[in-house]
Amino acid sequence: MPSMLIHSASQLLTLSGGPQRGHDLGRLGLISDGAVLIRNGLIAAVGDTSELRRAYPDEPTLDARGHSVLPGFVDPHTHAIWVGDRAPEFEQRLQGKTYLEILAMGGGILSTVRATRAASIEQMCIETRPRLQSMFAHGTTTAEVKTGYGLETAAELRMLDALIKLDAEGPLEIVSTFLGAHAIAPEFKGDPDGYTRHICAEMLPAVRQWCQSRPLPFVDVFCETGAFSLAQSRSILETARSLGFPLKIHADEFDNLGGASLAVDLGAVSADHLVKTSTADVAALAGGDTIAVGLPCTPFGLADSAYTPARLILEAGGLLAIATDVNPGTAWCENMQFAIALACRYMKLTPAQAIAAATINAAAAIDRADRLGSIEPGKQADLLLLSVPDYRHLGYRFGTNLVHTVIKRGQVYPIHQPL
Repeated sequence: MPSMLIHSASQLLTLSGGPQRGHDLGRLGLISDGAVLIRNGLIAAVGDTSELRRAYPDEPTLDARGHSVLPGFVDPHTHAIWVGDRAPEFEQRLQGKTYLEILAMGGGILSTVRATRAASIEQMCIETRPRLQSMFAHGTTTAEVKTGYGLETAAELRMLDALIKLDAEGPLEIVSTFLGAHAIAPEFKGDPDGYTRHICAEMLPAVRQWCQSRPLPFVDVFCETGAFSLAQSRSILETARSLGFPLKIHADEFDNLGGASLAVDLGAVSADHLVKTSTADVAALAGGDTIAVGLPCTPFGLADSAYTPARLILEAGGLLAIATDVNPGTAWCENMQFAIALACRYMKLTPAQAIAAATINAAAAIDRADRLGSIEPGKQADLLLLSVPDYRHLGYRFGTNLVHTVIKRGQVYPIHQPL
């Protein structure tokens, strides 16, 4: 793979120094007139342009004059693989039906389950591929993607197979999560304990067997009224942990059941949604290393006024990331730039804080901060060149794409071509 010296960036945001906790969030490591040397798909050197051009005079160059350069976005919570759509349910919500009411009528997740169960691996890939391409074009270089629209062993394993295939195609890098505990499977309607036992006794061991030489996916559970209780969530996550899986949790989207504290107690990598999170749960997050992941596109998609209490989490000293939650029901949005804009307005983050939450802290929320999320020697060369010279346009602007060029593992992908 050829080497390349990116030089003359108006602003180079390195995000160096690891995940950022509490009031430290927003430390950009900004270098004016910055430069980055890339070799073999990795970052080899970082500094100011004059220094690096003197040190590496013979390297092929990419002129970043007039561009801000920053790490590729990491989207640490998505449901990007599914079949079909739920456009009629959007209209139902506008007419006053709630998310849980639609679910109770057999809609919501269950309507997507029916379509996804009927789909082949190839059909899943055909429908998912354009979403991944859109994510990449808007600057997401790595994304966590969950199963959870199968709710039966065979369909869930087909989803994992499709994710392996899509990851191999690239350029977007995929980190997989098994979410068999996304909703109560229709075969177990009225028997959530029975489905919980089924997940623990059959589905999780089947996924463990499927992994063999593959990396272990995360295991997630939707700890929420109408889905899995705190006790059921604990049972699933403890079983997953005993099988060696790393853990995540959906918690506090609609009700506070204590899922965030459970996540900390079990050493989960992240606790996500966190809209109705209590002060006790915020304190638990601050006392641990579990990343709080806000999903601002979801309350926006639901026309809800309540968002993740980011300021409280930061005041307490917690770790905060943001994600799109791209999914067919509440947040069909592949654009991390829009998540940043919403986080600035409704989670009250500064652009610098939102960028850190979408890069280095988001990488930590998928346990990849050692190689992703910042521009530091030895890390993977995943970078963005914005079409603007000042990073604060992220957050300030919305409804457009500010990404000029994506660099993934040192490979250049132009996004905006001149007219």
